Amino acid sequence: MSSGLQTLKRVGSTSLSLPAFGFGSAHLGELYGKVDEADVKATLDAAWTAGVRYYDTAPWYGRGLSEHRLGAYLRNRPRGEFKLTTKVGRTLFRPQDPAHFDRSPWAGGLNFEVDFNYTYDGIMRSYAQALQRLALDTVDALVIHDLDASFHGDKQAGYEKQLLDSGVKALEELKKSGDIQAFGMGINNDAALETIATRVDLDFCLVAMPYTLLDQHSLHRGMASLQKRGVSVIIGAPFASGILVTGSSGPAHYAYGKAPPEIQARVRGIEAVCKAHNVALPAAALQFVLAHPIVVSVIPGAAKPSEVTANVASLDAPIPAGFWSDLKAQKLIDPESPVPAGR
Repeated sequence: MSSGLQTLKRVGSTSLSLPAFGFGSAHLGELYGKVDEADVKATLDAAWTAGVRYYDTAPWYGRGLSEHRLGAYLRNRPRGEFKLTTKVGRTLFRPQDPAHFDRSPWAGGLNFEVDFNYTYDGIMRSYAQALQRLALDTVDALVIHDLDASFHGDKQAGYEKQLLDSGVKALEELKKSGDIQAFGMGINNDAALETIATRVDLDFCLVAMPYTLLDQHSLHRGMASLQKRGVSVIIGAPFASGILVTGSSGPAHYAYGKAPPEIQARVRGIEAVCKAHNVALPAAALQFVLAHPIVVSVIPGAAKPSEVTANVASLDAPIPAGFWSDLKAQKLIDPESPVPAGR
């Protein structure tokens, strides 16, 4: 079994410890394409058999579908044997016209409309709904989801006020009562990491795009601020939403859209160094983010068993020290980036 599945790291100063590798379940909500139930079960079976014991989901993933699927699987496993996180800030409700409802951006998912609500009552309702969809009576931590201007535009200030005025109190109460062991915030971009994330006393941040093998702009700002405050990080998109698995050819998804030419060019540069050192690109992507001292876990997604198996194998793939030094010398990663010890 991979050491990344066995080694536990403590989240901030909380009682929660997480393995270095977990399972992100956005794909179970049918992010890029529909996933049938047999493939869902096979994928989760592969993860469990490989030793994966940390799972992350959200109401937004497939408009409730990911939580339903993940909960249906995990409720038959001993609760003490796995860690589970989900997210708050959205509640789901029946659309006025289900027959003509647009589920986008999900390829599949469920017919539920979304209401953003970061107030005390909104957080509590989101939490209660999540438990019902999961068919479980506990989660280990909650994540404030998608509180950034890319989602909310001119409503951003109002939603931030909701959270700061009362929503945080809900999370603090749930933590104090023992309902959850920790709470954090999902971060999609550098701006959110440097603004709203600094205004809440968080245990961790679930960082999607701002820290990957392709982007270390946050290293000396947002990530450094978290480190100074003792806030842990879970990396939610180690493959930058796809391109660090597929490479510069193929679909080349980056930041949940088509990769721009400059990103594809950067990936081609990294691919050349990978070829020179016989290193697989996905292995480099996973191991790179885990080298940062405040990163406690990485949670790549998967939609089929082979993807889980490949991700687990990437954790322990040997990567020589010269690979990392070449990336730095060619300015393909920040020269001050923490990197794994070569092996």
